[in-house]
Amino acid sequence: MPLPHRVLLLPGWQDSGPGHWQSLWEAEHGFERVQQADWFWPKRGDWSARLDEVLLAEPAPVLLAAHSLGCQLVAHWAMHSAHTARVAGALLVAPPDTAHPDAPPQLAPWRDIARGRLPFGAITVISSDDPFCAPERARAMATDWGAEVVDAGPRGHLNAASGLGSWPEGLALLHTLVPA
Repeated sequence: MPLPHRVLLLPGWQDSGPGHWQSLWEAEHGFERVQQADWFWPKRGDWSARLDEVLLAEPAPVLLAAHSLGCQLVAHWAMHSAHTARVAGALLVAPPDTAHPDAPPQLAPWRDIARGRLPFGAITVISSDDPFCAPERARAMATDWGAEVVDAGPRGHLNAASGLGSWPEGLALLHTLVPA
């Protein structure tokens, strides 16, 4: 069943490759990937400004489907943007612990994790063996964001290497974010 809202895909650091569920959703459902100027040295302000730019071009509220650093983007953007009413809901998948001492230097601008409550409905999907975020850290972020938590079990970083394919379970979660 098609969604009544457009869906914006927010990939994480280094973008999402061809076998990633975001890329498959883009190809199969026509969802729009928000392109960033620099996928390898992401600047939080630049990524947030780009999200605002794309949202301002949308005629109606959208759903966000974020993966990894895209989750941190949503949280940071929501704290600073005047355009949060343009979002109907957000699916936040595998938020990384960018404050971890072992985080790559390219993610230094993201070390301060946004912890404010999101002004729209959200679901955070976590994995019990995500190499980029311990489940208790991911759960704490989701709680701060006011997001429902869905534990996907031991699925790694919930990316192409996790073998999710088109990830119908994730698409079903996205459908539950549609406001009544």
